[in-house]
Amino acid sequence: MNTKIFRQYDIRGVADEDLDSELVEKLGRALASHLYEGDEAPTISVGRDCRLTSPRLFEALTSGMRACGANVVDIGVVPTPVLYFSAFHFTPQGAVIITGSHNPGQDNGFKMLRGTSSIYGDEIATIRDRIIANDFRESDTMGSIEVRDANAPYLAYLESTLRLGEGRGKIVVDAGNGTGGPLACEFYKQLGYEVVPLYCDMDGQFPNHHPDPTVEANLADLKTAVREHGADLGIALDGDADRIGAVDSKGRVLWGDQLLILYGRALLQEVPSATIIGEVKCSQSLYDELKKAGGTAIMSKVGHSLIKARMKESGALLAGEMSGHIFFAHRFLGFDDGIYAGARLLEILSNGDESLADLYETLPNMVNTPEIRVECPDDIKFSVVELVTRRMRERNEVKGVIDVDGVRANFGDGWGLVRASNTQPSLVLRCEAETQSRLASIQAILESEIADAKAAQTS
Repeated sequence: MNTKIFRQYDIRGVADEDLDSELVEKLGRALASHLYEGDEAPTISVGRDCRLTSPRLFEALTSGMRACGANVVDIGVVPTPVLYFSAFHFTPQGAVIITGSHNPGQDNGFKMLRGTSSIYGDEIATIRDRIIANDFRESDTMGSIEVRDANAPYLAYLESTLRLGEGRGKIVVDAGNGTGGPLACEFYKQLGYEVVPLYCDMDGQFPNHHPDPTVEANLADLKTAVREHGADLGIALDGDADRIGAVDSKGRVLWGDQLLILYGRALLQEVPSATIIGEVKCSQSLYDELKKAGGTAIMSKVGHSLIKARMKESGALLAGEMSGHIFFAHRFLGFDDGIYAGARLLEILSNGDESLADLYETLPNMVNTPEIRVECPDDIKFSVVELVTRRMRERNEVKGVIDVDGVRANFGDGWGLVRASNTQPSLVLRCEAETQSRLASIQAILESEIADAKAAQTS
C-alpha cells in the first residue's frame, strides 16, 4: 500500500496503481467501522465523478461498507457540492465523493465527511491505520444500497437562497468536461440566463483541457468563447465543480482573492462588520479592501477542510482561497461550491448596473506572481520551510512574519510566502509588491533562502 495517498484533506493517487480494488474495499470497511455509533450501523451517502475508474472504485468502496453492515445511499455521478449537500439533506452518518478533483484523468480519490464535517488530518490517518491493522467492524448482515436523487433538491435549495435582481445576460460556462457542466447549465438557465455551454458534456478523459481554472492557459478557450458570443462573463469549473474561475467580457481573469473582494463587498452591505476568511496566498489588497468595507478579515491556513473548520470556529459568513474554493455560510451551508459561487456572482451583477468588467476596474492593482511550485521531497519540505522561517525572522528588511501556514514575510512594500504543499512533493512560493522590480527582488530573496535551506537539509 502506498501510504502517500493518505493526504491532509483527502485520499488521492493514480487509480490503477495506487487504488486497487482490494485496498478500496478495505477503505470502505475502515470508514464504515469509523462511523459506527455504538452498535448502530451507519448510513453513508456516496457519489462519484465521471472518471473512467470511478465505477470500479464505487463498487469496491460500497462493497466494503456494506460488508461491515453500513447502508449506502447511492446518489450517482454528481459534482462534489451535491455530495456535500446530501450530507445535510439526507442526514447520513457519513458521506464520500469519489473524485480526482482537478488532477489528471488517470488519478482518482476520495473526499470524506463525518456527518456534515470534513474528515481530514489526523482522522484520515486513523482510517489509514485501520486499513494497515485490518481493524474492521464485523457484521452478520450485509448493509443495503439505495439509489436516491440529490440533484433536484440541491438545485431547489440553491435557488431558494438567491436574491436575484432584474438584470440577466449571456454567460459562457466551461466545465472542462467535468461533472459540473450539465447541472450548472441547467441551473443558470433555470435562473433566466442565456447559457453558452463549453465542454459541458462529461468525459473522464478531459479531452479539451485540464479541468483546473487556476491555470490561465486552461481558460484560453473560455476567453475566446466569451468574446465570440458577446457574453457578459465566463464561468469556469474544475473537475468536480467545487472551485470557480471567472473571466470578464474583456477576457481578464478574476482570481480567487479578487472574487472574494467582490463577494465580501456585497456581503458587507447586507451584514455590516461580518467576518470573512482568506488564506496566506491571498493578496494583501483583499484584507485591506475588506477592512475598508467594514469587515473583519482573518488569514487562514490553506485547505478547504481547514477553512471550513475555521469558519465554524469564528462564525465567518464567507471564506475563499486563491484556488477558487469559495465558501458561503451566508444564506448557504458553508461548503465550497463552484456552481453556487457562480450564482452569487450573477446575483451581484443582477442587482446593479455595473458589468463584471466594470467591477474589475474597481479592484486594486497589485503586482504579484502566480503560485510558483518548487520541487522539494516530502521528507524534507516541512524542515525546509522551518529553516526559511527562521532565516526570514533574522533579515533586517523583513518587517514582520506570519507563520500560520509556512512563512509569509512582510517587507513593507510587498510580501513573500513559502509554504509546504499538502498534496505534492513541492514548496509553494508566491510574492506581491508595489512594483515589478521590487517583486523580482522579493522573489529572488525567497528563492535564494529556499535553495540554501534545501542544501542544508540534504548535505
